[in-house]
Amino acid sequence: MTKKGVRPNAITYTTVINAYGKAGKEDKALRLFRRMKQSGCVPNVCTYNAVIGMLGKKSRSEEMIMILCDMKESGCSPNRITWNTMLAMCGNKGMHKYINLVFREMKNCGFEPDRDTFNTLISAYGRCGADIDATKMYKEMIRVGFTPCVTTYNALLNALARRGDWKAAESVIQDMKNKGFRPSETSYSLMLQCYAKGGNVKGIETIEKEISDGHIYPSWMLLRTLVLANCRCRAVEGMERAFQELQKNGYKLDLVLFNSMLSIFSKNNMYERAHEMLHLIRESGLTPDLVTYNSLMDMYARAGACWKAEEILKGLQESGGKPDIVSYNTVIKGFCRKGLMQEAIRILSEMTTKGIRPCIFTYNTFVAGYAAQGMFTEIDDVISHMIQHNCKPNELTYKIVVDGYCKARRYKDAMDFVSKIKGIDDSFDDQSIERLAFRVRENLDS
Repeated sequence: MTKKGVRPNAITYTTVINAYGKAGKEDKALRLFRRMKQSGCVPNVCTYNAVIGMLGKKSRSEEMIMILCDMKESGCSPNRITWNTMLAMCGNKGMHKYINLVFREMKNCGFEPDRDTFNTLISAYGRCGADIDATKMYKEMIRVGFTPCVTTYNALLNALARRGDWKAAESVIQDMKNKGFRPSETSYSLMLQCYAKGGNVKGIETIEKEISDGHIYPSWMLLRTLVLANCRCRAVEGMERAFQELQKNGYKLDLVLFNSMLSIFSKNNMYERAHEMLHLIRESGLTPDLVTYNSLMDMYARAGACWKAEEILKGLQESGGKPDIVSYNTVIKGFCRKGLMQEAIRILSEMTTKGIRPCIFTYNTFVAGYAAQGMFTEIDDVISHMIQHNCKPNELTYKIVVDGYCKARRYKDAMDFVSKIKGIDDSFDDQSIERLAFRVRENLDS
């Protein structure tokens, strides 16, 4: 175009910038935007909105703000689309206080919220976990005369799902129906998430029955959410029924599903079912990941099969995977529970050699292992090591020690230990020390 002497205008540039954005080529779009300005072609509000929207989808918030500032400095006034895009970005990034600031600035510029703005605000607050603000915005939307749509209701359901407020969510679904709206698969999926977060298994079963009775279409999204909701509530039978429906309908199975189910089977010591899941993962052409291996390690460690847990750890390494601190902590926990402290130390040494630093959970596991063996001298060494290496013991650390002494009926030693805490750990406050002392007295009286 330029070779033929035709200079592109703002519409041309905006069209190409949009195309780059849709193709996931944001950096090319930004380079073209800069070239546009250098050529003397002035971006219009559509151009700026295209760039801001593109960056918003990728959560590139700092660059978005820079473009917005550039927009204002160039004399191009943001419009409603600009502000709605900024509000959505704040929600996606969890920037709660900035939602209020952007909304205030929008109103200062003369823009009153329309239905899209209200929907965006409800969604943004919901993503920040501010369900009270989301509900207030919904009520304000009704007050000023806007009619909610399915998008509005789903945004509100999303906010409530994050807190597990299933009673309020049920009211939203009922309100939708009363106003003539049919809840979408997203509505029911969010309702399932709400029930799961709130631990309401009966609510999950109600939606499952509506699906099986043919009142709700069994889409991939809905059945997948049904599996995960049951997983969260550790409802094994419901989880398996939903999984069978997914298979029966020929829907695609993903690693998140398999790992979630594997984790539940592992926690319930259902070894055969856990290994069936592992077989299904491979049969489906998927590769077990770190979460898969960590679940298997946890299953064996809690069952006392600590050597098998280490075998899984080695299998992860041999497959090219990199164990994380959870992997090592799990195997250490297995050995400590069996009283095999030297083996636990060996795994700790391997872990630190790999550049992974022990955390409070690692140390507390050792403290618990030594306490169970009555090895209190070793516990003192662990606590000293923790303090020296800037991983200070927490109240749980000291509770484990106190409980260990009390279990051995060494109450005087327990009180002596409590009294010397302040001397070795000046960060531990008097209230916490008093709680530990009370714990000893409680054990003594029981």
